[in-house]
Amino acid sequence: MHKQKHFKEIFDMYSDMVYNVCLNYLQNKENAEDVTQNTFLNVYENISQFKENSALKTWIYRIAINQSLDFIRSTNTNKRRGKIIPLFEKKNELTFNYEPKEFNHPGIVLEEKESLKNLMLLINTLPPNQKTALLLKTTEDLSIDEICVIMKMKNKAVNSLLVRARNNLKIKLNKEKSNN
Repeated sequence: MHKQKHFKEIFDMYSDMVYNVCLNYLQNKENAEDVTQNTFLNVYENISQFKENSALKTWIYRIAINQSLDFIRSTNTNKRRGKIIPLFEKKNELTFNYEPKEFNHPGIVLEEKESLKNLMLLINTLPPNQKTALLLKTTEDLSIDEICVIMKMKNKAVNSLLVRARNNLKIKLNKEKSNN
């Protein structure tokens, strides 16, 4: 019972953060909800292995990012194979449903949703490390030090990823403008 009580506290504290991270990667509310649920299932099953070498928040961020990337990879692989695999094949005695308190995506307040959609499509074409660094910095507003811990990289490497991501986005935006 203690494990479940402790887990509920963790869930209450970090569920909105995880949902927003997933939403940034997946840009689909239902998929973000599913991956949020998978993330917390992973947290629940592995909390005893958390070593406290980093902050709990950092560990959960890393799980959410990995779950999001895994979802994208499996979706792309299954599209190529023409197969659809259910998200929940594994059953667990712990059941919970994540329903976000509000649709709290930082970019949704933009008047031009189409511009946001196009920008997110371009961000999706970035290499995974560039995309991760850029999303953590711009939409999650994390410091470079926090991003270094989450991505397990040195400060110089994260800064380099951010510069390359921004440069690649500029190039892609310019190409898009010239094509229109």
